[in-house]
This record gives sequence, C-alpha cells and structure tokens, in this order.
Amino acid sequence: MAWIVALIAVVAAVTAVVRSQNAARDANVAWGRVELAERQAKAADARTAALTDEIRQLAQKRIPAAALALSHPSAPVPGLREAAEVDGGSARLLTEAVQAARAAVIEERQRVDAAARAAMRGTSAKIQSLLNQSQQLLHELQHEYDDPRILQLDFRNELALRRTQATAVLCDAWPGLARQSSPLVEIVLGAQSRVAGYERIKVANHLRDEWLAVVARAAEPLAIALAELLANATAYSHPDTDVQVTVQQSGGRGAFLVVDDAGIGMDDEALERARALLAGPSEVLLTELGDPPQTGFAVVGRLVVQYGLGCHIEPSPFGGMRTILRVPAHLLTVLEDDRSLSALVPKPVHAHTAGTAAAEPEAAAEPEPAVEQRNGLPSRRRRVPRPAPARSAPAPAVTPAAPPPPRTPEQAESSWAALQQGTLSGRSAPAAPPEAEHHDNEDGQDDRNDQGDDET
Repeated sequence: MAWIVALIAVVAAVTAVVRSQNAARDANVAWGRVELAERQAKAADARTAALTDEIRQLAQKRIPAAALALSHPSAPVPGLREAAEVDGGSARLLTEAVQAARAAVIEERQRVDAAARAAMRGTSAKIQSLLNQSQQLLHELQHEYDDPRILQLDFRNELALRRTQATAVLCDAWPGLARQSSPLVEIVLGAQSRVAGYERIKVANHLRDEWLAVVARAAEPLAIALAELLANATAYSHPDTDVQVTVQQSGGRGAFLVVDDAGIGMDDEALERARALLAGPSEVLLTELGDPPQTGFAVVGRLVVQYGLGCHIEPSPFGGMRTILRVPAHLLTVLEDDRSLSALVPKPVHAHTAGTAAAEPEAAAEPEPAVEQRNGLPSRRRRVPRPAPARSAPAPAVTPAAPPPPRTPEQAESSWAALQQGTLSGRSAPAAPPEAEHHDNEDGQDDRNDQGDDET
C-alpha cells in the first residue's frame, strides 16, 4: 500500500507543478496582453495627439498660409508637422481640407472682385463724363479769361481724368475717349501732359518718318499706357533727376518708346512680378494689387493684351529702370504732311546731324514721285525744289540757323502770364491805333495757339 500512496503523492505533486506552470504561463500571457493593450493605448493616444496638433496647425497656420500664398506666391505653406504619427488616410484628408479651403477662398475672392469691378466700372464712367465736361468748360474759359490759374486747374483735371481712365481700364471698361489717327510724337506729349512731374520728362525724337502716326483705335490706349509708365518713373525717382523718353522707329517691327529713370530700382521679386503684370495675365484681382492698390503695371498689361502692344522692363543704365513700350507695325500709319505738328514736338535728332551734309546732294537731285513705300507703310514725300541758276559771282556760304529749341511748359506758362499782364496794361492804357491793336491781337493769338491742347 505504501507504494500506492507514494504514487498518488507523486501524481499529485506532478499535477501541482503542471498547474503552477499553466498558471504562470497564463499569467505571462495575460501580462503580455496587458502590456500590448497599454502600448496600443499609448500609440492611439499619440496618434490622437498628433492628429489634434495637425488639425490645430491646419486651422492656425496651413489654411491662412494657403490663402496668403494666393496673393504672394513666394509665401511658404507649411505641411504636416509629424507625418510619421499620422496615418495615410488622415494625412490625405488634411491635404484635401487645405485644397478645399484654397478653392473656397479663390471662388469668394473672384465673386467679391467681380462685384467690386462692376461698381467701380459704373462709378468711373460717371466721373469720367463729368471730368470731360469740366475739361471742355475749362478750355472755353481759357479763351475768355487771361488767368494762368485756369491752366493749373485744367492740369489737375487732367490728372484726375487719367486716374479715372486707368481705373476704368483695369475694370474691363472702354477708355472712354475716341481719337483720330495721331502722330506718335504728339501722343508722347499728350501722355507727358498727364503726369504730375511733366517738367522732368525729356523727349528725344529719333523717328525717320516725321509723320509716323498711330491708328485711331490704338491712339488713346497708347497714351494711357505711356502715361502710366511715365507716372511710375517720376514717382519712384528723385525729383532732381530727369526721365528720358526716346521715340525710335524700327524697320518692319513698328516703333519703340523707351522710358529711362534714375530711380530706386527693383529687387528680383518685384521685377518678376512687374514683368508678369506687364505681360498681361488673363486675370488680375484688385485684391492682389496691394493697399493702396498699385495699378500702373496692371493697367499697362491689360492694354497690351487688348491692343496687341508689347512691354518689357529691365534695369536701366541710369541706375533705375528701363521700360520699353513697343507699338507693332499694324498699329502704325503715315499721315499726309498737309498739317502742322504741335509747336512742342521735338525735332528729329537725325535732322540736326545729317541735315547740313545732305542739303547739297538733295538740292542737286531731281524731284521724285510724291508717294513712296517706306517700311511697308505709304508715305508722302516732299518735292525737292529745283536748284536756282548759278550766279556770276559765288555768294558767301551762309550757315543755316539752328532751329529754335522747343518751348518748355514753364516757358509757355510764362508767356501766358505775360499775355495776361500785357492785356491788363492795354485795357488800362489809352486806346491804341488800329494797326497796333491788330498787331497785339496777332501776338495774343500766337500765344494761345502755343498753349493749345496737344491731344485735340
């Protein structure tokens, strides 16, 4: 019996050991599960915290930065902060949220911008109509009253009209003024008269055809575009410096208006943005032009697209910027020479250098046909008079007098003031003989013609 008891004891001991091992194994498994659950819980908490941080960054930084980048493309837009702790689905949803917010902002800005354009277009049309009526009234007053202040008022009215025209063009409106085909140099002078710093603008005429003109449909848009470039050049350069405007003619490619200033220049980012605006983008939002809006280049770009002009900007040898406005050949024509140009039009530069040397060969040449083809454009040529018969004794050579320099606006204003003073003195003096009165009237009429509107 003893061995039976011993066997039972052994079996019981073995069973106890097995049970303890199973219990220990179950405890280890349970502990592992607990540790796994804790690790999973910690990972879930970490992912939740990372996702919360990403959502917070999305609301505070990413969406505002994406909206800012619409106006400033160089502004950085941050991405995911902890992309490793955010699963692919959550990251994709966050990116889609940024894109959806960007699209919503673009759509809302376009809607607001369209409403603003419509309102400004209607307002600009009314203001422009009133300013044109004021300009007509001022021109009538200039012929009735000898007061230089009327000229100053007319000039300020012209400045307001230019700004109104620029606003209308920027809002997709018609410039509001129809003109006839006009000589290119007179368009340059007309644009100069619309700029506050007109006395600093120096025009050099390098045209081969004195009567080279711009067709009617592009005359006023060209004047508006050039006035904006001149206003920009005078505004961003020192008041003691000049703004050089060179009018050049190129065979087969039209004409070029080169504007050079000695201003502060542009950095690379500003230059790139200016070139983009001058190229005429398909859409320019008013909200992208700054506060206050800088509309000059945007207006030029809009006219470039609408009328087929060309514009390029680059650093100038004078230290500032050089802007080249190109007028293609299909927008140019040559007028008949049966009319006179404005007295303020500068003489062609080549006439002073080559005029004396070419005078003798031209005098000996026979008259040629009155009409010729020049640069693909019909033009009228002056008939050269036949040379006078030779005299017995050679006459001493007479050097032709140099043409008088063009009158500046300041000289014109002084002449107007002198006319006013002389008129007042004449009214207070005893009556003069009819011949003297007739002579005074002729002088006064000449001064008035010098002060005429170059755009008319």
